[in-house]
Parts: sequence; C-alpha cells; structure tokens
Amino acid sequence: MEKLTFFELAIKVLKEANKPMTIEEIWRYAQAREYDVLVGSKGKTPWQTMSARIYVDMRDNPNSPFVKIDSKPKKFFLKELQNVDTIKEEKEIIQPKETSYSERDLHPFLTYYVNTYLNVYTKTIYHEKSSKRTYSQWLHPDLVGINFPIGEWESEVLDFGLTLGSQLVKLYSFEVKKELTFANIREAYFQAVSNSSWANEGYLVTANILHDEEFMTELKRLTSAFGIGIIKLDIEDPDASEILFPAKHKTEIDWETVNKLSKENPDFRKFIVRIKNDMNSKEIIKEKYDKVYTAEQLVEKIKKK
Repeated sequence: MEKLTFFELAIKVLKEANKPMTIEEIWRYAQAREYDVLVGSKGKTPWQTMSARIYVDMRDNPNSPFVKIDSKPKKFFLKELQNVDTIKEEKEIIQPKETSYSERDLHPFLTYYVNTYLNVYTKTIYHEKSSKRTYSQWLHPDLVGINFPIGEWESEVLDFGLTLGSQLVKLYSFEVKKELTFANIREAYFQAVSNSSWANEGYLVTANILHDEEFMTELKRLTSAFGIGIIKLDIEDPDASEILFPAKHKTEIDWETVNKLSKENPDFRKFIVRIKNDMNSKEIIKEKYDKVYTAEQLVEKIKKK
C-alpha cells in the first residue's frame, strides 16, 4: 500500500467508518487495520500530529474537507458525508471504558514515577481504615508523598533549618483515576481539589486520558484555576509517564486538614510520624514507604490482570 500523510489517513478512516470520530478514535481505527504504518510516524503522540494537521487545514483552508461536530468530546467528520441526523447522534458523552485493572493497581506505577523522577516517597492511604468512611473519598487522597532534602543537604544545614523551624520537606497528595473523559472530569478533579489541596502540591493521576483538544484545554483551565496538576501514567512504559500540567506549588501547608486526616486515618497518621522520625535521624527508612518496583516488574504485573 502507498504511503499516506496524516491528513490523508484521517480522510480514509472517516470515509470507511462513515461516522464522526474523535482524533483518538480515528487513530485507534487506523491502528486496528494497520493503516498507521502507512504514515511511518515514530513519534510518541502521532494522534496529536494528526489533530494539528486537521485544525490547521480547517482554519486556513475554506474548502477543507473536514467539519467539526459540536459534541463532547469534539469529533470530526467529512463535509461530503455530513447530515443532521448524524450530528444529533454525537451529543452523547463517552463514558470511561472498563479495564481489567483497578485504580489501586495503578498506585505502584505512580510510586515508581514520582520516586524515580521527583525523588518522592509515597504512602498509600486506605480509605476503609478511616473512622468516618462515608466522606472518606472526599477527605482522603489515594496516596501521599514526601520529598526530603536528606542526602542532598549537609547535616549542619538540616540542623540549622530545623532550629529555625523552616519547612524542609515538600508534601504531595495524589488522587488516582483509571481514565479521565468529559464524563467524569469535573467530579474527579474537584474530588482531588477537596482531598489534595492541603499539600504543597496536589495531583490528579490517570492511566488513560481523552486525546481531544477541547478536553486538554479544559484540563489546563482547571489546573490554572484550582492548582491541582495532572499526571499521565504509561502502564506499557512506566518511564514514559509524564506531568501533563504541573501543580501550583504552595508554600503553606493546610495544617487544619492535616490534623483532621491524622485523626481520621491511621495510615496518614503513621506517614506523619515517619516523616518526623526520618528528619530527626536524618536517614530515610525506605522500607516504611510504598515499595518501589522496577519498570519491568510493573509491566509484568499489569499484564497478568
């Protein structure tokens, strides 16, 4: 088969499928039929390249073959195939897909990523251990994390900082979801705002995210407005995980919420005690935090799900 450009590939898929599709759906359709090899792309996010090609053509070419369907998420179709009934059918919001793994199966992937690339040690918070379980999902994050200067600063500097009462550590809070789409983004994001805003940095974490320009714009707006960042985990290549939108760093900890969490949940209480002990001894006892698996071990574990 002859080589195709991203532009030509999108037209080919939409003609065959004969229905409006998101950029991600176009790319998945192409992969399922091995059309993706025809563009010869070696990039990590080829669908984004395709999206850019389509948007530029629609913006600059008055005779563009594409039309954008006003749905959530945004979908594209061909003008020559467009009709009113098709547009009406595309108003339904796509629901998150079922997966063979759970949210907690993603915890080790997050632990690996933040430990390897941010030098953060994590601790899983088990909601079911809390004394008031009814509201625990809006009070407790899924994981908490700590970044120590131990090993990076001289012992005398650490002592000096402690004497002055300076905050020498950075606290993190993480809310984990299997997938983020228009169907669940607001509830998921504001759950993260509710249970992660106490920390220096809070993140909403997911393994699957809708590859749609409007959706990514909404994530960027939410992060800018409320400060909770977004982390995308890659369960096939853990080292390819990335921070899509960094959290706003806060210099002050919400100690009222920290105190409430400590009262409600024994895991969080132990986490706080562990930090104090490690800072006093100037030695990190890694075994007291979540286990950090290798990338190879993580991939093997998720394949068995």
